[in-house]
Amino acid sequence: MRILLADKQDITRAGLMYIIDSMDNLEYKYIEDKAELLVALNEDQDSVVILDYTMFDINDAAELGILNQRFTMTRWIIFSEDLSLDFTKLIIATSTKFSILLKESSMQEINEAISFAINGNRFICQRMTEMLLAPNKLEEEINLTKTETEILKEIALGMTTREIAEKRISSFHTINTHRKNIFRKLGVNNVHEATKYALRAGLVDSAEYYI
Repeated sequence: MRILLADKQDITRAGLMYIIDSMDNLEYKYIEDKAELLVALNEDQDSVVILDYTMFDINDAAELGILNQRFTMTRWIIFSEDLSLDFTKLIIATSTKFSILLKESSMQEINEAISFAINGNRFICQRMTEMLLAPNKLEEEINLTKTETEILKEIALGMTTREIAEKRISSFHTINTHRKNIFRKLGVNNVHEATKYALRAGLVDSAEYYI
């Protein structure tokens, strides 16, 4: 069985490599982007993909659904630092081939998620299960700070975290923290979803966006 590691964080890759090496009859391959992932799945779709959705170049849950329909034998472990409830509900309703694992999960949960996926079963980590089962609350008002609003606009205009940091004469870490807070407040997982929000909110003019 082959594990495709679609995660760009070196420390996460090293940890996953350590876990996979301790399991029998498994091999792994690093995947850098969507194009490489498609090539790998065309070669052998009977694989488990461990995907950091928030850091990978996949647009949204709909695109994941299309990949699931195209590669019917593939199992997916969505392994990310933070996932919105709306996204999680949508993706688990799409197919039982999707497992959900947060990066705060214990070593035991990570092992279980990989074992479940190998055997064709779904796994949802304890923390996400608790969030899904929590009583519904009124949606909190989105309240971005002035700095967060400005950074969201810059993100929507296609600037990278490093470019924003250089423009603002700030550290990469500081801008990355703002980025995470913005995504959390908006309930989005990636730049594509954040950009759609910025366009809907009128923070970016559509003509300006398409330049």
